[in-house]
Amino acid sequence: MKLGLVQMSCDADPGENLYKGLEGIAEAAALGASIACLPELFRTQYFCQEQNVEAFDLAEPVPGPTTEALAAAAEAHDVAVVGSVFERRAAGIYHNTAVVLDAGGRLAGVYRKMHIPDDPLYCEKFYFTPGDLGFGAVETRFGRVGALVCWDQWFPEAARLAALAGAQILVYPTAIGWHPHEKRDCGERQAEAWQVSQRAHAISNGVFVAAVNRTGVERTLERSPSRPADYRGLEFWGRSFVADPLGGVVAEAGPGEEVLVAECDLSEIEQTRRDWPFLRDRRIDAYEGLTRRSLG
Repeated sequence: MKLGLVQMSCDADPGENLYKGLEGIAEAAALGASIACLPELFRTQYFCQEQNVEAFDLAEPVPGPTTEALAAAAEAHDVAVVGSVFERRAAGIYHNTAVVLDAGGRLAGVYRKMHIPDDPLYCEKFYFTPGDLGFGAVETRFGRVGALVCWDQWFPEAARLAALAGAQILVYPTAIGWHPHEKRDCGERQAEAWQVSQRAHAISNGVFVAAVNRTGVERTLERSPSRPADYRGLEFWGRSFVADPLGGVVAEAGPGEEVLVAECDLSEIEQTRRDWPFLRDRRIDAYEGLTRRSLG
């Protein structure tokens, strides 16, 4: 099975971004991908750089226009698609949502981002209600996909629960980048930590892991009178990658726009888990403290 990651930049026109995403799905399919994945919130620029109530107008229902377009692409190219939607669930309730469309266009699964960050230029708690669907696995024609989103990728509990639900591939639509003033001093270490943390999920769960990031510099606050004087936007670093169950990097993109396709032999999961039976040796009788905020 081949997994395709559409690493793309996003501009101010949602229609153009959707077109670019659909073109990326078509290219991934032409390169042999069975599952094509898009970055987090790919239809818009990353509006979470500021708190702006007008940005809620960008949200849409699920199912809705974006899922309909992705479903048509899945059917046309006979691929499964992992997409990302700014979901309007009800008035005042919005989610950062990943959707899985199976080949043929069926909406096979929905995941609402569980871990919501709140950092400078990542004001997601202003926009997104934490998910309430848990961590699961979606059956597609080509394999079982655990769809999570960006900040989720730092939490081993999320990866573990998706794997326990039967996921063979963990896919993280992502929008991660540098504050420009941080890049010089610690940018490379940040990007390395991001990849290493996810490769560790692949190893400890015996699954494939894919992170599909956006790329480019976005300065969505330029027209805001409240923007910091030294504001230079976020530089999304790209570097989308796929790791195998031993944590090896199967394929990795560069910093620019790219459609990355990686071969994933799902039979490796069985063999890896036989050799490294972490799931067998878990002490499920001793982990009750994980449901507490602190043991101190």
